[in-house]
Parts: sequence; C-alpha cells; structure tokens
Amino acid sequence: MHLARFPRIQLGHFPTPLEKLDNLTRALGGPDIFIKRDDCTGLATGGNKTRKLEFLAADAVAQGADTLVTQGATQSNHVRQTAAAARKLGMTCHVLLERRVENMGDGYETAGNVLLDDLLQCEYAFRPDGADMNAEAQALVAELKDKGRKPYFIPGGGSNTIGALGYVHAAQELVYQADTTGLKIDKIVHATGSAGTQAGILAGLYAMNTPIDVIGISVRAKRAQQIANVHKLAAATAEMIGARGELPVEMVEAYDDYVGSGYGQPTDSMVDAIALLAREEGIFLDPVYSGKGMAGMIGLINKGILKKGENVVFIHTGGAAALAAYEHLFSKQSAA
Repeated sequence: MHLARFPRIQLGHFPTPLEKLDNLTRALGGPDIFIKRDDCTGLATGGNKTRKLEFLAADAVAQGADTLVTQGATQSNHVRQTAAAARKLGMTCHVLLERRVENMGDGYETAGNVLLDDLLQCEYAFRPDGADMNAEAQALVAELKDKGRKPYFIPGGGSNTIGALGYVHAAQELVYQADTTGLKIDKIVHATGSAGTQAGILAGLYAMNTPIDVIGISVRAKRAQQIANVHKLAAATAEMIGARGELPVEMVEAYDDYVGSGYGQPTDSMVDAIALLAREEGIFLDPVYSGKGMAGMIGLINKGILKKGENVVFIHTGGAAALAAYEHLFSKQSAA
C-alpha cells in the first residue's frame, strides 16, 4: 500500500493527536478509552472531511477545475470544509443543502456551520428532505458547465474511493502512533454516516493485515443498509489500493440503536454524551455525528460489549460548530 501513488494536496494538520481519556475512563468504569482528535485537522475548525478533501481536491486540481460542487444536510460539516478547501485553492464552491431537519427553529438555517459557509462565501441553495441530492448536484454541475465554469463534483460526505483514501491514510497514521507508543488497540469506534470514514479505515487495516475491530455508530441508516454501504465502498477502496483478496463483509460492524427519531434529531443519550465529555475532558463533540457516536460507545460499554481491560479508540470526527444550531439543548439561558 503506497498512497503516494495518488495525488494529494495538504489542507490539514497531521498527524492528529491520539490522547488517553483518563477522566472518562474512570467515569465509565469500562475499557481504557483513547481519542483520535480528527476535530483538530485545522481546516475551517477541522473535522474528518479534511482528510478526504486532500485527495479529492488534488483530483479536482489535476482535472483543471475552478469550482467545487457538493451537497449535504443543512448543518453539514462536509460542506463547511469543502467550501474552505475551495477558498484555500482559489476556487469557488457551490453546494446544495438538504432540509433533513425541519423542526429546530429559524436559527437552524443561519447558525453553526451555515454561518461559517457564509463567511467562506459559499454559494448554497436549499432542497427539501428526501430529494435525490446527488442527482440535484449533478444538475447544478451541468448548469455551471453551461456558464463556462469547470466544476468538480464531490459526493455527499466526500464518500467515494478517492475520498476514502483519506481514512486509509488515517488508519496508517493511527497504527503507527499505536506501535510507537506500545498501545495495543482492540476496538475503534466512531460515528458512521456517508460511509467514507469507516470504509477507508477498514480498507487500510485490511491492506495492512491489522486485526482491529472497527465499530460504526450509525447516524442515519438502518444497520443492514449501513453495513452494505460501508462494505461496498471499503471493498472498492481496498481493491484500488492493491489489497489482496476481497475485503470480507464480516469486517463491517454497525449499530443503529443510537439514531433516535432520525438524522440530526436530538436524543437524550447524545445530549448526555456531549455534556459528559465536556465535563470530564474539556472536549466538545457535535450533535449530529460525534455526539451520537460517543453515545453509542457509552451504550456498548454499559452493555458489556466493550469490556474492561480493552483499549478502545474513539475517532472524533469534528463538527462542534454545529452546537450553535442546537444551543437550546445545552444553554442554561435557553433552559431558563
């Protein structure tokens, strides 16, 4: 596996820290918990999409693009980081935002990530919940071409084989950090949505023949569908990087118990998980992805699936900017 074969542009700060969460470990009384700080990737407040964009943006530049086009939900972390990557590379960014969450008040479409999109001068338009967002974005690509632009389309979440290379690299980075510090990792846990993060990690570990279980906590899809989505992309990514044999579907683990009533909809366990990590470690999660991912990890500890004596790494995928769009869940002033 030699990732230098693939074009890459530096957009973030790597390697991201790998830290022991001593206070959280004591509070939960289960496995030893570590955190991979991919909220610290640096681009527009950081997050996991920066890793994917290093490869995607390089491909865009290689194709002579002058515009990045993508899509996501209203409070999309991916859109924010894509807009920042475009600015950094002297491109414009056009995006479509899906109104997947419609009951959070007027501020939901102006605060948090949307405010940062505005600061980045990202051109965005809204689409209703349930729209075929990739098809809508492809239509936007055609419109921009008709106007003489050179757009490059990035699927939602940056989740294709090129984007997944970012988390193949993250798997290499994490294993190197563990090896040089003598840390034997038993499990990796993270929020899984558009599948690129989990697929990339799995492809990387498979190519390195590194037996670490990877557990995805779904933020939207049902378990069977999430497993299918992740496996399809992981297998294609593993093939692209030259891994031998087909990545087995048995490697893909996902839980859908922590989605709640839907994507982006608050759950009590998410609110509790965000408050717990802030209180114990001074680290902020986000309400849509990492908060539900942490809630899932806590739930698996309480169920005995993650056990005392194991070393568990939680991957913080970023997104704390979205907390401002959910401030009524956390603000004492709002509660009063």
